[in-house]
Amino acid sequence: MTADGKIPVAILGATGMVGQRFIALLDGHPSFRVTRLAASKRSAGQRYGDACRWSLPTDMPEWAQGLVVEEATDALTDIASSVRLAFSSLDADTASGLEPAYAHAGVLVVSNASAHRMDPAVPLIVAEVNADHLELLRTQRFDGGGLVSHPNCSATGLVLALAPLHRAFGVERVSVTTLQAVSGAGYPDVRSADLEDNVVPFIASEEEKLAEEPGKILGELVTSAGGPSVAPASFDVSAQCFRVPVTDGHTLAVSVKLKGNPAPDAVARAWGQAAGDVPIRYMEASDRPQPRLDRDFQGGMGISIGRLRPCPVLGLRFVVLSHNTVRGGAGGAISAAEAALARGLIGG
Repeated sequence: MTADGKIPVAILGATGMVGQRFIALLDGHPSFRVTRLAASKRSAGQRYGDACRWSLPTDMPEWAQGLVVEEATDALTDIASSVRLAFSSLDADTASGLEPAYAHAGVLVVSNASAHRMDPAVPLIVAEVNADHLELLRTQRFDGGGLVSHPNCSATGLVLALAPLHRAFGVERVSVTTLQAVSGAGYPDVRSADLEDNVVPFIASEEEKLAEEPGKILGELVTSAGGPSVAPASFDVSAQCFRVPVTDGHTLAVSVKLKGNPAPDAVARAWGQAAGDVPIRYMEASDRPQPRLDRDFQGGMGISIGRLRPCPVLGLRFVVLSHNTVRGGAGGAISAAEAALARGLIGG
């Protein structure tokens, strides 16, 4: 523990967009204190204030400016002696080997990377939906550490909208088209010229993630003699993903087939009844939600739903908006860690 009784935390991939969100959202956190920052060799040895091109509208916290950035592989040598929790925004290729190494060193890694999301032993967590899946941590073969994955940013918004409907009625089929913000790619990875007067109709691996991840998240935790496992929900998702000239906020156009073909007002009631547990709101205005107006609902942790109406193909259709780097990124991962803490799953 730190001197003020908080859990010491490392951020892996600290200089990127989601890493910056972690730093901003953990500033003043009641349970976690960031004590170590790690990134690529290019940033190693520099003060964070010098190494990071800060892209958020809020100021970089003063405590972060002076922390020296380490190379993520070098930090492994003594990581377990100083932290028990690491938030990862590493790229998938780096995360595939490095995150398990941190877990073997005794650290609980909560990751935004896609590398381990579909591993049956790794819980894929949207805290308000499936925190019980964290029981999978008790079966992982790490030396006091563990791996938790946070879903794809678009899948997070989709699942938060579908979860109350799956519980109330049962989801049978989903078709979703995403209009995804530039920050989801990281600003250096999408040139402004690519999106000026333009829409890019391809985002690598996004459609596959949207097809796979919701079933695991909305699956049922099953306990047997061999320990807990997740039986995935059995519905198909057809996804098309587009990059659009929006700074933050992913918009999803969703059509869904529900068991029993409930009427729109019954679906709206299901969302309303779930609002105390799941941070969602339904908006009646015909032109909402919109990224610029609605992405910061509940500090970016809530999702906004609108335009619920009949669909001649699947039964119902609606629009979902979520903040991709807060709800779908750092904020969602922090919520998963808070759920792990509440269950006594963070050591030390």
